[in-house]
Amino acid sequence: MAKRQFLQAQWKNLIMLNYEVDPSILESYLPPGTVLDLWQGKALVSMVGFMFLDTRVIGIRWPFHADFEEVNLRFYVKHFDGSEWKRGAVFISEIVPKPMIALIANNLYKEHYSAMPMRHSINKIDEEKTQYLYEWKLNGRWNRLGGVISSLSAIKAGSPEEFIFEHYWGYNKTSETTTNEYQVEHIRWNAAEVSEIIFDVDIEKLYGKEFESYLSIQPYSAFFADGSEIIVRAAEKIKIDQMLK
Repeated sequence: MAKRQFLQAQWKNLIMLNYEVDPSILESYLPPGTVLDLWQGKALVSMVGFMFLDTRVIGIRWPFHADFEEVNLRFYVKHFDGSEWKRGAVFISEIVPKPMIALIANNLYKEHYSAMPMRHSINKIDEEKTQYLYEWKLNGRWNRLGGVISSLSAIKAGSPEEFIFEHYWGYNKTSETTTNEYQVEHIRWNAAEVSEIIFDVDIEKLYGKEFESYLSIQPYSAFFADGSEIIVRAAEKIKIDQMLK
């Protein structure tokens, strides 16, 4: 039986810059009961910018909290539930412009949100190309994530785009033996490669020195997805016996 709907929204105009990292730097972030999900033997993290639109929590559209930007840093895991492997994402950091969202998510759900001033822009370059840009202000400096995309196409099975976008579970470590598991539902998106990449970020202040060398070089890949309506189901707790960890 499906869990009740916790969150409904639209996730739109997703830009993902994907970087290869040493798997060891992700070990402390791994939720109990999960293992790294590798792409062709590589551990990837993604810098993600997108729009949250028409957001409803438990069916309620909260005033002034329905439409906003989000930028996050995430990596990829899988969890075996006894019958199948579930492929999901873990969020190292999530930035939004709404302090109340960060306060509730961090205190009630042990997420990793920060609230900062944010803005976005969509600039038509010519008939084929459009630039998408997400910005957030930290210590008086605007950080930037963006790039240029052209034509969209359906995501192909077995493609690197499928690996990045087709993770339908979220995992969050709540203790050394407990993980929250969220199911995410949406249609299959259309995607495109990103060119003319913009990435101007204070990496050490945001994510720690261990990520600086990996996020300071050209990304391994960069993709855009149009997005869609999404549903996030209420969390299921996974408890791992300490002796089995």
